Amino acid sequence: MRSIWNGSISFGLVSIPVKLMNATENHAISFRQIHLEDGGRIRYRKVCELDEEEVPASETVKAYEDADGTVIPVTDEDLASLPLPTAKTIEIEGFVPASAIDPLQLDSAYYLEANGVPAAKPYALLREALRRSGKVAVAKYALRGRERLGMLRVSDDVIAMHALLWPDEIRAPEGVAPDADVKVRDAELDLADALMNTLGDADMETLHDDYREAVEELVAAKAAGEPVAEEEAEKPEGKVIDLMAALENSVRAAKESHGESEGESHGESNREEGEVADVHPIGSGRGGRKSGGSASKRAPSKRTGEKGTAEKKGAAKKSASAEKTTAKKTPAKKAPAKKAAAKEPASTKAPAKKTAAKKTPAKKTAAKKSSGGTRKRTSA
Repeated sequence: MRSIWNGSISFGLVSIPVKLMNATENHAISFRQIHLEDGGRIRYRKVCELDEEEVPASETVKAYEDADGTVIPVTDEDLASLPLPTAKTIEIEGFVPASAIDPLQLDSAYYLEANGVPAAKPYALLREALRRSGKVAVAKYALRGRERLGMLRVSDDVIAMHALLWPDEIRAPEGVAPDADVKVRDAELDLADALMNTLGDADMETLHDDYREAVEELVAAKAAGEPVAEEEAEKPEGKVIDLMAALENSVRAAKESHGESEGESHGESNREEGEVADVHPIGSGRGGRKSGGSASKRAPSKRTGEKGTAEKKGAAKKSASAEKTTAKKTPAKKAPAKKAAAKEPASTKAPAKKTAAKKTPAKKTAAKKSSGGTRKRTSA
């Protein structure tokens, strides 16, 4: 790595010669501006607005513009004459816990390398002191003509330095937070916790820039003269109206993406809500459809489980077979009696044996006739 600054760390009376180098690099794809018609590159030139002539860099100097528009030239010699004790020194001001540094203050990151063999021992001493204390060092240093604030910490076996914004450069978040009237329920917090637990820890090593890869593929395709595949952009979803439903759907989707089946999550929610599984009545094909209301009468007893004994099931089967037999032998005239029996209110839940007796109109009619004959003979 190429160093961008040479100086020393001032640690009390100990001076540690170091080199400063960038700890990060930018992988963003850079573009140039060209003239679309002929492909010529467009460049920016420094032109004086008074004589409209191009000004070379040697004739260009800094200037400060006052509030009233007055321009005050400030040369590099003027800046060099100012007292700047941190021009070549990283001056450690003190030590604080890492949690005392607001992440909003973090800026560029650098590595500090020991400059030469004599610097190795004091460099290692400062590194191990920082490691054992669990604290970070706050320091001042100068870079590119201005004094800056920095934080020194241990990264593996290297001392890293983060440029910090000055405390007065951090804006207060006034008017940014939502209204104070917003209340979050415990159930919503529980679902949010469940979603966080399901998503798990982020694997920082696997994260990458999808957009940059898409741009690289686009450039490669255009360079090869291949057609560029257009992907449909996802339509933004509407506003979230039901927060609980959105959280539940998010938890379900996260479980599915982590290998948990949707049936497991549905089964858990059904057990929590106390839902009853669907129960189908036992019927014998055609007989169940012909009996009309009889199937609906038997179904509730199946769901409740109160009349599910083997004895009553056998009686029900016998009554169904008896019903089939009588339906075949009964003349067409006696069909109304069967309809009347079917139209009885559903609330009268008679036992299986009584129901069988009601559903044999042939026997019931014969009994009525015999009783009627007896009455006539008695009256005579």
